[in-house]
Amino acid sequence: MRKLKVLLLLVVLLFPLAATAQRHGARVKIINQSKWEIHHLYLSPKGDNEWGPDQLGEEIIKKGHSFTLTNIRCNHYDIRVVDEDGDECVIEDVSLCRDESFWKITDKALLECENAE
Repeated sequence: MRKLKVLLLLVVLLFPLAATAQRHGARVKIINQSKWEIHHLYLSPKGDNEWGPDQLGEEIIKKGHSFTLTNIRCNHYDIRVVDEDGDECVIEDVSLCRDESFWKITDKALLECENAE
């Protein structure tokens, strides 16, 4: 009986920690290594037909700068990036599930993506 009480106590103490970790989600640092400013960044869970809100809000990721997205729910996303010229690039099926990761936007990646459309 004592073991059961100890086990129940552990569950009661650890459950809020697990729920908190799930709520906080991942952090993703986006590093702009391209020669264009990034003006908009949208996420959509893979397979959805609609984009979520602009993750940058009023921010711009300038050349050589970065921006950190926080509280991203673990999922596979399609990501739409819009640069200073209004050129759009959609990167499909990006896994954003790690606690903290980074993603580099390069000239090559943007040009390949824009030319693929």
